[in-house]
Amino acid sequence: MRIRVDRGRCRGAGQCVLSAPELFDQSEDDGLVVVVDEQPPPTLHDKARLAERRCPNRVIRTVDEGKGDTGR
Repeated sequence: MRIRVDRGRCRGAGQCVLSAPELFDQSEDDGLVVVVDEQPPPTLHDKARLAERRCPNRVIRTVDEGKGDTGR
């Protein structure tokens, strides 16, 4: 899995950080999403997908290697 984000559309709601603090943070400068681990281990894939679903601005995409986007 690979995590992709569109920081240009992020509004800093922070749902990603609440859902998966191991994978996401917010910039101290502008409050926008920062990906901590773009290729998380399988044990964190469910959390990455949860953060993707909870993002109100739809800026997070999880891509399963060799399978393309998860459907967002």
